[in-house]
Amino acid sequence: MRGGVEALVIDDGWQSAPTAVDVARAGVSHDWLTSIGDRLYWVESSPEAGRDAVVTWSAGSVAVLPGDGVGSGLHAYGGMPYAVLPAGEVVRVNAESGQLTGAVTEPATAHTYGDLTWSGVELLGVREDASGDELVAVEMSSGRLQVLEATDGFLASPRVSEDRLAWVRWDRGVMPWDSSEVWAASYLPDGQPRGSVRVAGGPNESAFQPQWGVDGWLYFMSDRTGWWNLYRWRDGRTEPVTPVEAECATAPWESGYANYAMLSDGRIVMTVQLGPVHELAVVSSGAVARLPVPYTSIKPFLAVVGDRVAVIGSSPTRMQEIALVSTAGRVEVVRPGADHRFADVSMPQLLQVQSGGAQVTAVLYPPSGEAAPAPTIVRPHAGPTYHSNLRLDGEVQFFTSRGIAVVDVDYRGSTGYGRTFRKALDGQWGRFDVADCRAVAEHLIDTGRAIPGAVFISGASAGGYTALRAVCAEGPFAMAVARSAIVDPRRWTTTAPRFQRPHAAILASPDSAVRADQVRRPVLLVHGVRDEIVPIGDTTALADGLRGRGLLVGMLTLENVGHYVSGTGLVAVLEAELDAYRSVLKDAGLPLPS
Repeated sequence: MRGGVEALVIDDGWQSAPTAVDVARAGVSHDWLTSIGDRLYWVESSPEAGRDAVVTWSAGSVAVLPGDGVGSGLHAYGGMPYAVLPAGEVVRVNAESGQLTGAVTEPATAHTYGDLTWSGVELLGVREDASGDELVAVEMSSGRLQVLEATDGFLASPRVSEDRLAWVRWDRGVMPWDSSEVWAASYLPDGQPRGSVRVAGGPNESAFQPQWGVDGWLYFMSDRTGWWNLYRWRDGRTEPVTPVEAECATAPWESGYANYAMLSDGRIVMTVQLGPVHELAVVSSGAVARLPVPYTSIKPFLAVVGDRVAVIGSSPTRMQEIALVSTAGRVEVVRPGADHRFADVSMPQLLQVQSGGAQVTAVLYPPSGEAAPAPTIVRPHAGPTYHSNLRLDGEVQFFTSRGIAVVDVDYRGSTGYGRTFRKALDGQWGRFDVADCRAVAEHLIDTGRAIPGAVFISGASAGGYTALRAVCAEGPFAMAVARSAIVDPRRWTTTAPRFQRPHAAILASPDSAVRADQVRRPVLLVHGVRDEIVPIGDTTALADGLRGRGLLVGMLTLENVGHYVSGTGLVAVLEAELDAYRSVLKDAGLPLPS
């Protein structure tokens, strides 16, 4: 669950460089895009509104639906948190309680709900408690809830077509991007699934995102070839729809992604990802044609409106926006991105760097109007099973506008490069990711783009862990910044949400913990008190140890903040991070950023 956003008081004065407040103000996010006929729905997170709201669009008119904040904590990171019923009635998951609100009369339980969908007859979804998952159906007129499937592992993506039901499941000891299965069964409302069969997936295959096509086939994504590609199944027969050496799906951190959408004429529109770059493509009779859209980052929420597909897209010059795209590539923006104040936008440069026998991709944002070399921030992305986003990032522009370069690193273990690269980090977390970040930093120094002694490493969550590990050995980094950081992966297997405990066990190396007596460079720590994904205790203990060694730049504790930082919390973090870099540069006698 992304969690609520903290309301932000806005100063409308323009600045020559974006302030931290400007960056926080631009942090509007759109997610969970879906369509009902000619109407679009999505969840919008706005620092100014202070809550996540369901928003709807039709024929050029946009409306924010009233009600409490919407958001699902299913599997810790969330699942589709609302469903649209006939006559436009919306059932949603309350962001605070995790319970269903709207027309549902089912009494509150200890479960967390998500992955909601309206079948045309009943509400389907997944609910979770400490013991496992249940696939449920709710008959709306009576509020009667029926459990269709139960497991001590995980369930996702219930999808119904006529008398057939499909869903995804995976065991409690694995992650869905490593091993997951698509299942199908006969099903009638108010009944039970019958004749269940495993369609795809297994110990070495990740299969998910089932959708029933109008042609009677069940479509799904699978990485059986080493790439997440689209397949279809009917009556025991499986065939590829369009094999490509690229990722056509996003690692399923949340339940209910849709990386492809089916048009009424049988064509399919899907995302295609290679490294940090996303494209949109249309599939017809097995052939793939690229759609020329102005986006390099496309969220996994495609929806169909007539003969067009709705997308949430962004690029290095465009904030996240919602648009309708025709199969000829015509783009109509229906929800423009947040107004930003980044007058001199730093444009990214893609780099390829050799590290440990692997080729690592990095995205360099040079400082605005500054000649190289420059102070540089190396950023390992969160996840770590994720990737760098090639899109306009306010935090990047905050630093580049002040003469500091930023480089995002897709280290081994990142998505967008196939299964082998994604699995390379297993048992090597804190080693390969650190080596790859170090190799990128040294490459920038050797090529005259970064200043020795003025290279920093900054990350959040898993990226924060990489940053901490990077300063536990000699190397190019003068300081680390760690937000919401994992400190001890093995202990995290006992404190992480149920969903992610296998992740830590699969990735961790034998000497994976960050210990204060190993750290060799100054560290700035940032953590939210309400962080339920990475509880603050380990960070507080690390701060005490670093303080005793004179290596703690600061411990910024954020009240009423969870795992994700936004609003006034983000303002405080950016200002503290900039002050910390300036302090290190001043002590080293190096030029200070503006």
